[in-house]
Amino acid sequence: MDALVSQLFAGLSLGSVLLLAALGLALTFGQMGVINMAHGEFMMAGAYTAYVVQGIVADAGVSLLVSLVVGFLVGGLLGLLLEVTLISRMYRRPLDTLLVTFGVALVLQQAARDVFGAPNVDVRAPTWLSGAVQVLGVGVPKTRLFILALAAVCLAALALVLKLTPLGRRIRATVQNRDLAETSGISTRGTDRLTFFIGSGVAGVAGVALTLLGSIGPTLGTSYIVDAFLVVVVGGIGQLKGAAIAALALGLLQATFEYSTTASIAKVLVFVVIVAFLQVRPQGLVSVRSRSLA
Repeated sequence: MDALVSQLFAGLSLGSVLLLAALGLALTFGQMGVINMAHGEFMMAGAYTAYVVQGIVADAGVSLLVSLVVGFLVGGLLGLLLEVTLISRMYRRPLDTLLVTFGVALVLQQAARDVFGAPNVDVRAPTWLSGAVQVLGVGVPKTRLFILALAAVCLAALALVLKLTPLGRRIRATVQNRDLAETSGISTRGTDRLTFFIGSGVAGVAGVALTLLGSIGPTLGTSYIVDAFLVVVVGGIGQLKGAAIAALALGLLQATFEYSTTASIAKVLVFVVIVAFLQVRPQGLVSVRSRSLA
């Protein structure tokens, strides 16, 4: 029973990390159709933001809270700069955006090496996140619970923005029918930029959260970018609810397979399950229902 509970929380913990990494992509890739391979580097930028902030703010607890805000701004501004300079010229050309953003990712990685050095660095965790909480007789690290809570807050915030705010209505209108949105007086260019800013900002928040799990380095983002895309695709393109379900499901699958195999074999088995699932349901877990004229 203890082993079962331990693996359950391990899966939820991994799922929350995947969800944080994928939430921004659910907007930029799911809502806008942009294959942004530099999304992982925005996470890396958020992680290094936490490293810089801790050098300015001595108290680790305050440093973490400040880093979450500053990391969102840093990631968002990087995404906005990318959208304005490159992506805006390549909408409806997904393969071109893939190649260009992959090049941008390499540039950002090298920039991180030049500024911070190639070796990994550590960010201090607050004292109130040290230790573990006993849940059903199993010790669960407080850092993992914090990331799980942070993922839930970010998911709820994005869902409320999309459903209840004028910005969310403009985003949904632009995604569903860009031409009609423009004739209705919506600035689709401004909406694109805000969407990219928010999605990239969430990636920065994810990077700050990852500093609680271990050392960070210039290639931090490459460890999560493929899994983040898989979460978005399996959950359903542009569907936040689907992304949340897919992230937790993939995290639980990974933890389950790792219990009886190795981490590498578990990753392969997860990919096999994803391929089989997409053969049966290529639209993902959640899809938009629409009337067809055919």
